[in-house]
Amino acid sequence: MNSNVSDSSNSSSSSSDDDDMMMNTLHQGAIILSHSITRNNMIIQHLLEQQNEQVFHGGSIPGHIVINRDRENAHHRLYNDYFSDNLVYNETMFRRRYRMSRSLFIRIVDAVKDHDRYFQQRWDNTGRLGLSPIQKITAAFRMLAYGVPADATDEYIRIGESTTIESMKRFCRAMVEIFSEQYLRRPTSNDISRLLYVGQKRGFPGMLGSLDCMHWKWKNCPIAWAGQYTGRSGKPTIILEAVADYDLWIWHAYFGLPGTNNDINVLESSHLFSDLTQGISPPVHYVIQGKEYNMGYYLADGIYPKWSTIVQTIHEPRGPKKIYFAMKQEACRKDVERAFGVLQSRFAIVAGPVRYWRKEVMHDIMTMCIILHNMIVEDERDLTAPIQIETETLSPEVEMVIDENTRFQDFISRYGKIRNREAHIELRNALIDHLWEEYTNSEN
Repeated sequence: MNSNVSDSSNSSSSSSDDDDMMMNTLHQGAIILSHSITRNNMIIQHLLEQQNEQVFHGGSIPGHIVINRDRENAHHRLYNDYFSDNLVYNETMFRRRYRMSRSLFIRIVDAVKDHDRYFQQRWDNTGRLGLSPIQKITAAFRMLAYGVPADATDEYIRIGESTTIESMKRFCRAMVEIFSEQYLRRPTSNDISRLLYVGQKRGFPGMLGSLDCMHWKWKNCPIAWAGQYTGRSGKPTIILEAVADYDLWIWHAYFGLPGTNNDINVLESSHLFSDLTQGISPPVHYVIQGKEYNMGYYLADGIYPKWSTIVQTIHEPRGPKKIYFAMKQEACRKDVERAFGVLQSRFAIVAGPVRYWRKEVMHDIMTMCIILHNMIVEDERDLTAPIQIETETLSPEVEMVIDENTRFQDFISRYGKIRNREAHIELRNALIDHLWEEYTNSEN
């Protein structure tokens, strides 16, 4: 009996202790909840005070500050300055600052906007309109035309540095993808007929243009690569090989070899004569001193090899014939030098040292500048000038040789004809006599 009472007493005591512990836990939880609510209220009050005081909060990256650039008004100001009906700056000022006519620029903007959704103006998550296509592309053009850093466009266009860099990279890639097929094409039959016509008028029948190389300084070249990219200038450079004609259109561009290479190494690596070697290039027919030729040639300086497709000047010419030939050859060969000069003056980014790290980005920038250069040449070309007369020529008929051995033998034969030194000397001597006869006839 006593033991039962004792057990009941113990059970009652244990239940009372559990209730006390539960009450204590609930009390502590209430205190914690009260502190949490008070702390949240203090945080909200602090944020409201900051908002009232117009304090800018940090961005998503530590140390960065969110800047209200007022991009909407910047777009309206840019549009009213250059693109509205009552524009502030006329066509001449637009041409000087954008390096091209307004109509050509609008054509480029429309094409790039349709090609890459990045350049389409969209609403962001806060309900604000993003940057417009002309803002992003104008920022890219300012970097290309003036060679300025990315943040230099912020004050007028109201665009951040990282956005400007991304816009420039994506703009170059889009331009290469859209226009390279048309404006980096190899000469068609009609192009070659026009080039031959112009060459004949200038005293060089069969001339297709001038060949030379240009170096582009690479400021941020990695130390591990500096040795192979540093040439005679003492600074790392990347080489551009180009062929240009009389109106500065660049028909061939090969970019990317390190600056330690010379013009001969670049020529051996480039694809300049690949179509001719494979037998798929458009036909070229001309006559000099009564002899017919079926391979065009390029004017070049003395470093290039003596091939039948390259005509060099004469170093230290002696005699009136050779002196006159050297003078005429060097004058016509300046076409490619002028093309390099105009390319660098239009786009200062390729005149100064490039500051990017990746070679793919630099390749896109150089290729895009050449495309824009050719587009400007086409847009400003005087189509009424007699020098633009074209004659229709038939497309090349290529026989498909099934026999691999025959195809290889034809390839070797064409390869040997291109590099024939005797044919080079014979062609140059014929041009010397042709120019002298033309000069003496004109004097009479």
